[in-house]
This record gives sequence, structure tokens and C-alpha cells, in this order.
Amino acid sequence: MNTRAANRYAKALIELASQTHQEDAVYADMQSIALSIVASNDLQQVLKSPILENTLKKSAVDAVFGKNAQPLTLKLFGLLAENKRMELLQAIATQYQTLYNTQKGIVKAVVTTAIDLDEALKTKVLQKSQEIVGSGKKITIENKIDPSLIGGFVLRIGDVQVDASIVTQLQKLKRDLVE
Repeated sequence: MNTRAANRYAKALIELASQTHQEDAVYADMQSIALSIVASNDLQQVLKSPILENTLKKSAVDAVFGKNAQPLTLKLFGLLAENKRMELLQAIATQYQTLYNTQKGIVKAVVTTAIDLDEALKTKVLQKSQEIVGSGKKITIENKIDPSLIGGFVLRIGDVQVDASIVTQLQKLKRDLVE
């Protein structure tokens, strides 16, 4: 996938959205688009197909997202179809979200746990995340569930990872006993 091109489209889109004060609404579109494409193999195949014409790809995307999409998002669909770049839509949506979060000072913390986080644990994770990134940044938490962790959590913020999972502690204990 051509990430350079996707990055250029995303930068242009966020600049235009910022100028027209629509960056929040377009962000919601981009979230929906990225999640929908990841969840639908059929939509991925349509966008990547070298056989289908871009007008058909645009029609498919309009049918899926057109009713609720912002005018700026619809213009993006038209531009991608015109430039024969519909396959970049998912990458553009993902890159737009990254640029939006950077612009708004939002940091994404990914917490992997064995079970779903309750409110008390979310608060503790949020406090720990705030210690890592410092004040002045807003943190959003994404909870992933991995039963193989047994217990504890793995917190990832950018390049920083805090691994407090039971499975890692058991592996350390095993290595210590073997040595």
C-alpha cells in the first residue's frame, strides 16, 4: 500500500477540514470508514480489485458511507475515484486519525488485559498513562482482551510498554529457576 500517497491525502484533508472547522465531523467519518473496511473482507476486495473501475468502487463506497458522510468526505471519495486511488481509502482514514490526534494533543493508550476493564481499573490505567505522557495531553484508552495473559495488563503508549502481566512474571520466574 502506498502510505506516502495516503499520508499526503490525509494531510490535505485535515488541513481543509481545519480551515472549515469540520475536523471533528470528518474524524468521525474516518473512524467509521477505517473500522468498516477492516471488518469487511468484501469491501477490502472491492477497493483493491484491479478489475473493477474506480467509478464502481466509488459507487460502492458511496452506498456504504454516503448517507451519513460529511460533504468533505464525499469529495475525498470523488477525488480518489478520479485519481484511481480508491485502494488508499483505509490508509487515508487511519492516517487522518493519527494526524487528528496529534493536532488535538490526544495520546492513545492500548491496554491488553485478560478480562474487560471495569471503571476502577480504567481510572488506574488512566493515571498510570498520565504519569508516562505527562500533563497537557488527553489520553484515550483502547482495551484489548487476551486471555493468555492470565492476569495483570500490558500498557502500550507509543514506544513505551509496561508489561505487568502474570504470564510475563511466570516466564521470568521460570528463567530465574533454570539459571
